[in-house]
Amino acid sequence: MIILSILFLITAILYSSVGFGGGSTYLALLLIWDIPYYIFPILALVCNVIVVSGNSFNYIRAGNHNLKLLIPFLIGSVPFAFIGGTLKIEKEFFEIILFIVLTVAGILLLINNKSYDDQKILIKKLQSFVSFLIGSFLGLISGIVGIGGGIFLSPILFLLKADKPKNIITSASLFILINSLSGIFGHLTKENVFNEILYYWPLFLSVLIGGLFGNYLSLKIFSNRALALLTSLLVIFVAIRMALKIFI
Repeated sequence: MIILSILFLITAILYSSVGFGGGSTYLALLLIWDIPYYIFPILALVCNVIVVSGNSFNYIRAGNHNLKLLIPFLIGSVPFAFIGGTLKIEKEFFEIILFIVLTVAGILLLINNKSYDDQKILIKKLQSFVSFLIGSFLGLISGIVGIGGGIFLSPILFLLKADKPKNIITSASLFILINSLSGIFGHLTKENVFNEILYYWPLFLSVLIGGLFGNYLSLKIFSNRALALLTSLLVIFVAIRMALKIFI
């Protein structure tokens, strides 16, 4: 548990520094550590909520938010995150989905790391229906796997030039927070896991500390681009480690 807690701490630091919760990597680590399959989506989602709650508060307090941009995504994602959380899938299929999620997310982050420091962009207005469709798809994937979905939303918003970098980071954090809560309720319809969750309290403490520290790094020390690049490399590394476990 000590080593796993340290890895959760590092993950929370890196992910929170660019507005994410770290759910996808928590899941991979729990899978590698052979934590019981039925419990770790809940663990990852709770860790997500802990990490992005502080981020969301700090970003909103700084005025870096655009609810008009975010709400259509949430209208689509929240019900589908719940539905996805209620679905039961085999462990082998889950592992493959998670591997694909990590790989795609890592590549998107790597491609878009320059966008995090790009303040000179021509913002394009998104159609609400398009946002709803994207949110619905991301919500369903998020609910099934047990992530918040912001690791996909953020690169998509950068690619679409939907807003300024700081507003996009805030949107991703809020998206993760709300979808994680919806996903938790969905997963809780399958198993009564509250008592077992308490055993993993060191992980929750680790991500709380890591999230606070990561947010400090983002605001005070490192550039968002450097942190996004480092995070993308971490995601790709974990994806490779998962591939070795699944396919070899």
